[in-house]
Amino acid sequence: MSFGGPQWPQGSQQQPYGQQPNPFPGAQAPGTPDWGALADASAARSRRKRWLMIGGGTLATLAVGAIVATAIVSGGDGDTAKNGGTTPTGSVGAGASPTPEPTFSSVAPPPPPDPMDYISDEKKDKAPLSAEGLFPGRKFTMNDRAYAKGATSATTNCAGVTQGALGSVLEKNGCDRLLRATYVKDGVAITVGVALFSTEAEALKAKNQAEGGIAPLAGAGVADFCRATVCLRRANAIGRYAYFTQAGFTSGKKVTSADKAVFQASDDLGTFAFNQIYARGRTQAAAAAGAPGE
Repeated sequence: MSFGGPQWPQGSQQQPYGQQPNPFPGAQAPGTPDWGALADASAARSRRKRWLMIGGGTLATLAVGAIVATAIVSGGDGDTAKNGGTTPTGSVGAGASPTPEPTFSSVAPPPPPDPMDYISDEKKDKAPLSAEGLFPGRKFTMNDRAYAKGATSATTNCAGVTQGALGSVLEKNGCDRLLRATYVKDGVAITVGVALFSTEAEALKAKNQAEGGIAPLAGAGVADFCRATVCLRRANAIGRYAYFTQAGFTSGKKVTSADKAVFQASDDLGTFAFNQIYARGRTQAAAAAGAPGE
C-alpha cells in the first residue's frame, strides 16, 4: 500500500489546509515522491540511530568502570603509600614522630592543711603565743564599732585569775596558760580570758562545765569594773582553746537584759577572740603548705 498525498472525493473542490510539512527535509524531488523508498530510508536511519545510542551507552559504561577502577587503585589500604603514593590523611608518614597522648597522674594531690588541725593539736600548734600577740594593737573594730584596748596579762596559774568556780574547772581539765585582755567602749568594759589546754576535748569540757567567770582586768586607763555587781559572763571554745568574757559598766551599774550595749560588746569581743585563735591556725597551716616536703 502506497502512501499518497491527501485524497479528496471525486467531483469535490480540493480544500488544502496550507502547505503539507515535509517529513524529511532535503527530499525535494519533483513529482510524486517514492514513499516506499522513503519509508525504507527512514527505517534504516532509525536502526543506525539506535545502534549509536547503544554504542554510546556502552562507552559511558566503560568510562564509569575506568573511573571506579582508578578510585579503587588510589584508595588501596597501604599499597599506595608503599609505592611512593600520597599518604592517606590522618596517618603518620614514615619517619614522622607521632603526637604523644596527654597523660594524667592517677594520684590525687593531698588536701590543703586544715587550720583546725593546728589549733587542736599541741604537737602542731608551735607558733609563739602571748597576750600581745593574740590581741595586737591599741584597739579592735567590729562592724564600725571601735573598742580601745586596756591592760593585758598572761599566767600559768589559771585559777588565780578567775572568779567563783571557774578556777577549779580550769585546773580539773588541765589548763596550761591563761591570757587576758580588756577593752572599753562608751562606759562598757569587757575582759576576755583565753585558756590553753593540751587537747580539744579538755577545752570543750572546760567550756561546758564553766561556772563563775574570768576575773576582770583593770588598768591602762580602765577603772575597776564588775566588782560586787551584776555583769554578763559567757564561755566558748575552739580547738584546744576555751575563752571566757565578762562585760559590765565601768560605773558599777548592774547589767540587765535590756542593756543591749553590754550584750553587743560581749558578742563583739567573743567574735574577735574566736577570729584571732582561728587565724593562728590558718597562719600555721599556710606555712606548712608552703614548706618543702609538706
